[in-house]
Amino acid sequence: MTTTVAPEQTAHGLDEDAFTDALAQIADRAAEHDRAGRFPFAAFEALRAIGAPALTVPVAYGGLGGGLAQAVEVIERVGAADPSVGLILQWNYTNHLSLVRADSPWPAELKELVLRSAATDGALINGLAVERELGSLSRGGIPATTATRLPSGDWRIDGEKAYATGISGLSWFTVTAATAEPNPRIATFLLDRSATDWHIESTWNHLGLRASDTQSVVFDGTVVAPERLVELRDPAAGPKGRRPGRQALPLLLAANYTGVAIAARDWLVRYLHTRVPTALGDSLATVPRFHDRVGEIEAWIQTSRALVRQGVAVLAEDEHSKLPGLAKHVATGTAIRVTESALDLTGNPGLDRRHPLERHHRDAMVGRIHTPQSDLVLADLGRTALAAGRAKEQQP
Repeated sequence: MTTTVAPEQTAHGLDEDAFTDALAQIADRAAEHDRAGRFPFAAFEALRAIGAPALTVPVAYGGLGGGLAQAVEVIERVGAADPSVGLILQWNYTNHLSLVRADSPWPAELKELVLRSAATDGALINGLAVERELGSLSRGGIPATTATRLPSGDWRIDGEKAYATGISGLSWFTVTAATAEPNPRIATFLLDRSATDWHIESTWNHLGLRASDTQSVVFDGTVVAPERLVELRDPAAGPKGRRPGRQALPLLLAANYTGVAIAARDWLVRYLHTRVPTALGDSLATVPRFHDRVGEIEAWIQTSRALVRQGVAVLAEDEHSKLPGLAKHVATGTAIRVTESALDLTGNPGLDRRHPLERHHRDAMVGRIHTPQSDLVLADLGRTALAAGRAKEQQP
């Protein structure tokens, strides 16, 4: 059972001293987890010890009752320690925040089962929806994974899901499939690790976020009870797009990659203070041109952080705001620019694997693949601006 620390009044909702200690443990193991490319079990042991997986679980279910604002603060700091851990944890928060909404399609008993397990055991959840040929469901399309209704009333799932982040450490995972009907519907089921006839294929061999354990999962006749059906919908309604319940996702991703940028800046500042070239006779931190470059980095980071928090505030008033997507686009671009700039300033030491900067850069590059991708964000913003301009032209 998880030991939950009673939180003090902090922006993130966790006990500050306990959280700081957990972050130090996570950061200390980040390079090791990156090299191993496996689920960071030790990191989540530290997070479970302070009740972090249940941060966004309502108090009624035994959680800490935090919302999106608190989750953003936690993910930014976890992302600075190890963004692979931050990515897994933010998916847990995204799912919790979505299923506690009044418009969630989840049956009450399944909702309570998942939320209480997070509070008592630190159980993690994520969704398995993406397929290699299909890509992201946000762009439309029907899954190749099938759900067949059996005479018993159970469902049989067959197919393969790609990019199942954190799969080795999840207690729960949802699976999205197309029903085996003349007119297929999109079904979502809740599974746990006791399900049979499924296995993990170790396909994650990416440049960055190597410890995020984003593997493939194969279902070969996995039987699911009918009471584990979460949602059944008609694909004729079109892709779900920017659902209010999933607007937390881009903001939490933005927080995670802002954490990467912060970690890169912090390492750069320490390096500039400790690097003393013999020709200079003082640290690089005393050179004016480095002041300008670090100032530029700081401006990028502060802009990104402010945009994320503005997105949280705006979302409370407008659940269809485009700001969360923009914040994610800006944050990922910022992390890449910050790490590139730091590498440019440090040269060979920055690329040396004894130092974390090259890892921060690799991690930052992965931000481009997460939904919403920048092309969708920018195209949406462009259409909105053009439509607004056309409306003004048509006014008398």
